[in-house]
Amino acid sequence: MSKLNVDKHIDVEIKLDELDLTSAESKATYAQIKEYILEKFNLKVSKLYIAQIKKKCGIVLREHYNKSKKEKQVIPQCTPEKEEAILDALRHFKVI
Repeated sequence: MSKLNVDKHIDVEIKLDELDLTSAESKATYAQIKEYILEKFNLKVSKLYIAQIKKKCGIVLREHYNKSKKEKQVIPQCTPEKEEAILDALRHFKVI
C-alpha cells in the first residue's frame, strides 16, 4: 500500500453502526447517570446508590481510598424506586 504506482488495490468499507461498542464508549460517568435520572425521573440519586446497584449487578468497582474508620457504620440503602431508575440509566448507557 505504500507504493505510488499500483495496478491493484482493495476498497474496504466499514459501517460504524455495525461495530460493537468499545469499552470506553460503554462507560458512563456517575455525573452522566445522575443527570439522566434527574431529567427522566426527577429523582436525585447519590454516587453511593449508583455504586450499590452496580455492585448488585456484578459490575466490578475499583477500590476507594476514603474508607471510614468507624466500626459500626450506618450505610443508607437505595430505595426500590431509585434502584429501578438507576437500572434504567445503566441500560440506557449500555453498562448492563
